[in-house]
Order: sequence, then C-alpha cells, then structure tokens
Amino acid sequence: MAGVLIGFAIIGSVIAVGYLVGRVGVLGPTAAVVLGRAAFFVFLPALLFSVMAEADLAELFSALLPVSAIAALSCMLAFVLLARLLWRRGPPALTIGALASGYVNANNIGLPVAAYVIGDPTLVAPVILLQLVVFAPIALTILDVTTSGRLSIGRVLTQPVRNPLIIASVLGLVVALLGVDLPDPVVEPFRLLGAAAVPAVLVVFGLSLHGRRILEPGSGRRDVLLAVILKSIVMPLVAWGLGALVFGLEGVALFTVVVLAALPTAQNVYTYAARYQTAMPLARDSGLISTALAVPILVVIAALLAP
Repeated sequence: MAGVLIGFAIIGSVIAVGYLVGRVGVLGPTAAVVLGRAAFFVFLPALLFSVMAEADLAELFSALLPVSAIAALSCMLAFVLLARLLWRRGPPALTIGALASGYVNANNIGLPVAAYVIGDPTLVAPVILLQLVVFAPIALTILDVTTSGRLSIGRVLTQPVRNPLIIASVLGLVVALLGVDLPDPVVEPFRLLGAAAVPAVLVVFGLSLHGRRILEPGSGRRDVLLAVILKSIVMPLVAWGLGALVFGLEGVALFTVVVLAALPTAQNVYTYAARYQTAMPLARDSGLISTALAVPILVVIAALLAP
C-alpha cells in the first residue's frame, strides 16, 4: 500500500509541475500543443520500441492477456452502447469515451505501480502490447477516418503504417519475436528519447488543467462520469470475476490482473483526443478523476488481494 502512495505521489508531482508551468506561462500559449506533438511523434514511439524490443515473450503472452483484454473490451463496449443509445454521441466521441473506459495508464502509472506494488514491472508488458498493437490501431483508425470526413479503404488500410505509435510497437515486437539482441549503441538513443515520454505526457496533462474546471458545464459531464465508473469500478470487478471464477487465477496472478485493471485512464487518451481535436474535456476529466480514485481503490485491492 505504501508503494501505491509513493508511485502516485511521484506522478502527481510531475502533473503539478505542468500545471504550474501553464499557470506561469513560461512556455507560451502553444506549449501543450507542441509538447503533445513531440510526445506523440517522438518520445512515445521511442519508449514503446525499447519496451517491446526488450520484453519477455513468456510474460507478453501469459494468461494475464485474455483476462485484461476481456475486461477492457467489456467496459469499452458498455460505454459505446450506453452513450450511443442514451445521448446519441457520434463516432469520435464514442471512440474517446471507449478508450477512457478501458484504456489503462500502463506506461506512466502502470510501470511504477507494477514495480512498487506487484514487485515486477515487466508484468505490465502484456497490457502495453494489447493496447498498442490492438486497441490503439483500431481507435486511431476510427478517429482518423471520422475526423477527416473521408471514408477511404486505402486510408483505413494505410493508417497503421502512418501512425508512429503503432509502427514503433510493431517493430519492437518483431525484434522481440526474432530474438534479436540489439547492441547498446543502437538501442540507447531509443531509451534516451523514451525516457522523456512519461514526463512529457504528464507535463502536457498538467498544462491541460490550467484555466479549466473539472466537470465544467458543456464538458460532457455524463460521459465523464460513465467512463470513470466503468474504468475505476466495473473494470477491476470484471477482471476479478474473470480471473478467479473463469480462468482460475489466484495469488500473484489474480492480484496482478486486478491491479492492472484498476489503473486509471491513460494520459495517452488525452494525447489522442488532442491530436484529432475531439472530445478533449472527456479525455482530460476522465483521466484526472480516475487517477485520483485509483489511489484509494488500489490501496483497497492491495489490502484484500495482495499475497
């Protein structure tokens, strides 16, 4: 439980730095846009390539993967159905809301939480793989097509090869599958650039909070609350039910899948929303509220399930 608090204290302090930088205005009015694009096109791809290239394949394709996939997809589908039927949201907002409901912060929060709480940071690798090789390509393709106003088969088919996050993840996975041991002079630049990804994304998130009120009128409060309930409460319960009752997980394995499911909405969701200029308040508020709720929720999970 102390590890949970330490991990979130570190993350919260970096977000606070971003907020203060935005409040003081030392980086100018376009700081969030410029730094967000740098994270999307440079830092995150470098991080994802190095993580995937050095991942343990036995961990990547463990029994944790199907539980995490089903739990996430259940919450994403629930948001899409409810938001579409009740509020008639369009495809871009539905896509961002679905991500906010099931796309966890596996990098920025998952890695430190896995290290401090579970004791093994590599256990978060299956979730990173699932999100970046499966969820992200689908979501980004939908966003690309629906926000561009053009529906082209060629555009849909080529979208994955035009997205730096997907390209980096797939290339890293190929390196891992082939068993290639990259020399330090080759991989070190990716590690160096990747080291800037987490602080950059957290600072951008902090910058986005300046001058805004959480759940302000017109920000889609119903969508935010639905996404937060699904992400913070429903998804960990689904993961526990699947893990314990369907897949027969116990001990560290069950504890791991529930902790990973309880991680808050990823800051990457806001990065995607900002990149396509759609549903940004939904992504921002869901990320902030679910991050705040994750602290007590993870403490309770650690008290109940930690082996």
